Amino acid sequence: MKKIISLAIVTLFLISCSTVPITGRKRINLVSDAQILPTSFAQYEGFLKENKLSSKSQNAREVQDVGIKISRAVDRFMRANDMISEANSYRWEFNLIEDPTVNAWCMPGGKVVFYEGILPICDNTNGVAAVMGHEVAHAFAKHGQERMSSGMLQQLGGVAVAVGTANKDPRARQIWNQAFGIGSSLGMLAFSRTHETEADKLGMVFMIMAGYQPEEAINVWVRMSQRANSGQAPPEFLSTHPSNQTRIANLKKYLPTAIANAKKFNTIAAQKQQQARTLGK
Repeated sequence: MKKIISLAIVTLFLISCSTVPITGRKRINLVSDAQILPTSFAQYEGFLKENKLSSKSQNAREVQDVGIKISRAVDRFMRANDMISEANSYRWEFNLIEDPTVNAWCMPGGKVVFYEGILPICDNTNGVAAVMGHEVAHAFAKHGQERMSSGMLQQLGGVAVAVGTANKDPRARQIWNQAFGIGSSLGMLAFSRTHETEADKLGMVFMIMAGYQPEEAINVWVRMSQRANSGQAPPEFLSTHPSNQTRIANLKKYLPTAIANAKKFNTIAAQKQQQARTLGK
């Protein structure tokens, strides 16, 4: 039985492995868009009904305008790289919520929320674009689907450990289960940090493609670092996010690559659009 479960896990891993565009990272996706997007859209609508939209109309328009520009850049990239069905599956929407929490998030399928509390960290339109690019990147890279897939594999792994230790004494079973629980939990935290780093990089590319200044992505995390009380921050290896200093260093290092990639992708998209117009004549 243990061999069958292990074989099933390996098989699922192999058949569901794909590559994140731009970064080239291998990912697991056991959950299809058809499975997750209807639920995602419904949850977003439910959230909007339960939370108050911001009355700061100028800020709300800025969030929406930036979101539209960045999502259009992402759409151009996907269509220029033959990701037509994926591009058609997104239902982009951008809302600002009346809430002092310093946060923003994006659900699978392109449903984005900004909280008013993050606007001082954004500080300006380019800062809004940096945060928006990061959130849009989560949807683009299908991080939500990947987290669900990893949870499924984690559950299967737990079953494999339980079956494999069924004939051992209770103390040994407890040790094995505890070891698996700790190891898998730390692994999931590291996995989440990988997603955050990837979204930082992709977001920088997308904000450049949309015409914004990428240096502000670095400044956003400088301001976040200045705001944070370092004494309250957990060790990085126990966190779902990289430390602010790690993010600043990573973005500074990635900046030249982001600029080069954005230029290349915008050129390719423009060429594809010109070809389409020529064929349409």
